[in-house]
Amino acid sequence: MKTLKTSLPLLNAMVVFEAAARHGGLTLAAQELNIAQSAVSRHVANLERQLSVELFTRKGNRVAVTGAGNTLAEAIREGLSTIRQAVEDLTAHDSDTFVVGCSHDLAQAWLMPRFDLITSRVADGRVLLQTSTDYRDFDQPEVALSIRFGEAGQWPEFLTEKLLDGEWFPVCAPAFLARYPALGSEEPEAFMTVPLLHQVTPPGAIDSWQSWIGTDRKLDGPRFTGYMSMIHETIAGRGAALAWAGFADEHLRRGQLVRLTKTSRRHAGSFHIVMRKNAGPVVRAVAQALLDSVGDS
Repeated sequence: MKTLKTSLPLLNAMVVFEAAARHGGLTLAAQELNIAQSAVSRHVANLERQLSVELFTRKGNRVAVTGAGNTLAEAIREGLSTIRQAVEDLTAHDSDTFVVGCSHDLAQAWLMPRFDLITSRVADGRVLLQTSTDYRDFDQPEVALSIRFGEAGQWPEFLTEKLLDGEWFPVCAPAFLARYPALGSEEPEAFMTVPLLHQVTPPGAIDSWQSWIGTDRKLDGPRFTGYMSMIHETIAGRGAALAWAGFADEHLRRGQLVRLTKTSRRHAGSFHIVMRKNAGPVVRAVAQALLDSVGDS
């Protein structure tokens, strides 16, 4: 009598093959699984030998998934998804805490003024705010909802709703504008002669002062890896900064900052609410409340 153990290939080999089939090659699968490419090749070869089926065609250093390989990969994918969902369902009842994930800067600048929208919808207000710069931390089953920056379709395994556009514009403190009234001219060149505060960005980033002004020249002024640190210096009147829409709303409303241009620039990415496709009514209610708060602001 055949058992699952004797009739199915090793699970490790099937997981490795599924990654290779999904990426259409061995190199990216090896990077995803953090193993050597030779190990991926060995697992695939062992699987082909055990099944007596060609899963990849090989031409030189290039491979392509066969029809049989696609069929097996899809079956493995569905099976692993079923297992993952079962594990999530079994462990969900062990936690009575609603976990929300986002970056530290977004939490301080945007979420905290709205935190009661979450706690008021969760039983006994049992909410845990988890901050991280690595969005993979929010993929864990205990995270009910997260807010992430990226492009639509970046997280296909989750349900996403756009929260805020990736829009940004220059701001400063009212006293700073009084010292440098030319900043009200809407001319990008006016920023060349005033103290500037910079968030650390990749070379050539569209949300940099170089991009806003339209210059390749290296600009003076302190650099910050954290958005909120830069904004605190801006409120203190020590320079002009580029602020994200949504992030700056509270400071603009309080009069701590003033917007210097009517125009803004837009990043290709946006801020999204990310939740599981099987999210329950509480998660969806929290998500909708956060989305509605943008329209109300």
